[in-house]
Amino acid sequence: MPILATHPIETFPIGNRPLDQHVSLPDWRKHPHAWISEVDWIAAEESGSLTILNDHGIPLAWFGDQPDLTRTMTAFHSFLIVHSWDLLLANEEFLSHFSQSNIEGEVHPQAVIDGNLELGHGSRILLGVVIEGNVVIGKYCKIGPNCYIRGATSIGDHCIIGNAVEIKNSLILSHTAISHLSFVGDSIVGKKVNLGAGTITSNYRHDGAHHRTMVEGQLIDTGRVKFGTIIGDHVHTGINTSIYPGRKIAAHCTTRPGQIVQHDLKLENLAD
Repeated sequence: MPILATHPIETFPIGNRPLDQHVSLPDWRKHPHAWISEVDWIAAEESGSLTILNDHGIPLAWFGDQPDLTRTMTAFHSFLIVHSWDLLLANEEFLSHFSQSNIEGEVHPQAVIDGNLELGHGSRILLGVVIEGNVVIGKYCKIGPNCYIRGATSIGDHCIIGNAVEIKNSLILSHTAISHLSFVGDSIVGKKVNLGAGTITSNYRHDGAHHRTMVEGQLIDTGRVKFGTIIGDHVHTGINTSIYPGRKIAAHCTTRPGQIVQHDLKLENLAD
């Protein structure tokens, strides 16, 4: 997976916070790749459970040094992050619990915020921006003018989301620019990426079935009806690049103007 090759799961930013820095109960430990929902922390505390298991009986979190399998509960919303698309689910789950905004940057009076927004210091929301749902935007970002951000979206520090860009339910890592006329939906975009004008990610199959994607030579069912692309660090796309759903672009890859990405891209399979 292009994004997990350079970003360990345990420190991957969920809502711009590293996974291992998310809230837990005092004196509890957790599997380094586990996402633990706020709902399950509360349920464990109220029920007196000492270990939270997933559906397969694997301990996700436990009180003390070792899991106690005599006092367990099965997680409602917690899970192990195995594949990169699991990060999208963790981000969705985390942002679903946002109950208020925290705005440290500047918001233009003619921008529309319909949801809860966490906006970092030095960031600017420009004229005509519409933000719908719960969204996290880091420090020193420039958002707009005239763009649309919706769903559970997290945008890192020093990012540019420009004119006529739509970002939906995605994770955008720091120092990335999506500056013109693009759509990124249900996707993960790495650090220091530049998407050329008109770059479009497709995220929905005509038959409405779950998306499948190649992992180590096998097609894996992602369990997602909406799934766009996974883009590694330092990728540059040419103008009007179109990306099929479920395709992955490895770090440092580039595309040509007008290219259609029908298969996963790795450095070794790029055309000369």
